[in-house]
Amino acid sequence: MSDTAGAPSGQPGGRRALGPGTGASASGPGRARRRRRRWALGTGLTVTAALVVAAGVGWVVYLKLDGNITPDEAAAAELARFEEERPTALVKDALNILLIGSDSRSGAENRRYGRDVGTERSDTVILLHLPAGRRSATAVSVPRDLMVDVPGCLHRDGSRTEPEFAAFNTAFERGGSACAIRTVEKLTDIRVDHHVVVDFHGFTKMVDAVDGVEVCLREPVDDEAAGLRLPAGRVTLDGEQALGYVRARKSLGDGSDTERMERQQRFLGALVSKVRSNGVLLNPVKLYPLLDAATSSLTTDPELANLRGLYELVRGLRNIPAERVQFLTVPREPYVRDANRDQLAEPAAEKLFDRLRRDAPVTVAQSGERGSATESGGGTPHAKADGEGTDSNGKTTEKDGSEPSGGTSPTPTFSGNTAAEDTCG
Repeated sequence: MSDTAGAPSGQPGGRRALGPGTGASASGPGRARRRRRRWALGTGLTVTAALVVAAGVGWVVYLKLDGNITPDEAAAAELARFEEERPTALVKDALNILLIGSDSRSGAENRRYGRDVGTERSDTVILLHLPAGRRSATAVSVPRDLMVDVPGCLHRDGSRTEPEFAAFNTAFERGGSACAIRTVEKLTDIRVDHHVVVDFHGFTKMVDAVDGVEVCLREPVDDEAAGLRLPAGRVTLDGEQALGYVRARKSLGDGSDTERMERQQRFLGALVSKVRSNGVLLNPVKLYPLLDAATSSLTTDPELANLRGLYELVRGLRNIPAERVQFLTVPREPYVRDANRDQLAEPAAEKLFDRLRRDAPVTVAQSGERGSATESGGGTPHAKADGEGTDSNGKTTEKDGSEPSGGTSPTPTFSGNTAAEDTCG
């Protein structure tokens, strides 16, 4: 017997040759395990690569949106200069934000709306009050023609203007957002915590980003100056049509600034309802254009001039019911020396400002008096105080509210509307 007896031929040391059915076989369990390992490794690398790409895309999108917002450093510096004369915030976590719609024609996109003369006016000004509990949102329009004390402000050319008693619109024209803020604070004794400025182009982009906003017209509109030709009934306006709608005077309502502000408030209510709908907030395809449009059109105080700041602000608003998003106008009446100007209607105005300062509830109800406006809910007569109740002479009316009795006065009701109201109702 040879020394190799009992061992497979060709295999020294008696080791068995690997053959079919063993671990190294081309069809055996060993190869299956290696295949699983390679598949897992490949899948892991693919998922990792996808996450890296997604994170990269997300970061790029974040940087783009974050970089869209313009910080208003000049206003911040001017407000810091006059910090000692500014009101003190009375309630922690309550916020007051001044929203300014600018009629600036600067820039290629805004030039289409008229010649750039180097100045801009506040086409719309709204003081937005957000209570500490974020249980509601109250938007108070400040009339452009309201006669107010405008402080001395820093002009865009570096000079300083003299204090004057003038129409509110003068403040923004003379000294930009800082002057408008200081004027509002002198008028109301309410601390303005943040401000946001939006131009014409930004407004149209935001409306287009939500695929238009529906309004209701009682009669057809044909206004060449505003670029509007609209049928009666429910109409969905695109960005350009919406801009003409909120700025038009002659063809909508009674032509007064009062009626125009009410129309703007109703449109903003419809826009809020559209943005809050699931079709926008839960649809990335619709949400990104809205965010891009909103951020690229904003000039804000430095604290808000980033996505984190805006997110923290918006996060507190998402659960406010539409019926608690309220719109009203500063109580006012014709100015005694010029019927084409306004003055505060007292005591309604001070009662409103006091409630906002103290973060007390503000209640609004539709006025019983309406003018012959074209759209539903139309214009209020110019002499109306737009204060508590529906008194047309600037006098206040009060009704029982939610505040406790025992020495406290009933909660006043101011003429206004909410985002929940149907403009065709």
